[in-house]
Order: sequence, then C-alpha cells, then structure tokens
Amino acid sequence: MNVHELKKRFHQLRDYTPENVNELLDFAKKAYIHNEISSTDYRNLVRELEAQGAAVPESYKDSSLHDSINV
Repeated sequence: MNVHELKKRFHQLRDYTPENVNELLDFAKKAYIHNEISSTDYRNLVRELEAQGAAVPESYKDSSLHDSINV
C-alpha cells in the first residue's frame, strides 16, 4: 500500500479528504493496530508520510507504535 491508496481508503471510509499528512498517519496507525494493513505497509507509509512532513506529537512518542516497530 502506498500513500495514494491510503488516501483513497481514507476517503472511502470517512467520506471526506484528509486535511493533512498527520491525519493520514493517524489513520495508518489505526489500520495497523486493527490488523487492516501489514507491518511492512505501515513502516513504508510512515516513511512516506514523514517525508511529506508528518510528525508524531511529542506527547505520544514514548508509547507510540512508531518507536516500538523500529521504523
């Protein structure tokens, strides 16, 4: 899965376009937690979204999946 496919899935499920890459990052994290995407897809999406400016809020970094799967 790539970011384009993630945006399409987001729009299909939420019926609106994400406002920013952080919203997509949250969506990808929830999809990973619910086993809707693989760990490989999740890691790739995080890399792509971070390259586009997405960031995990500082308050969530200690317990986020971002750190625990060695992205």
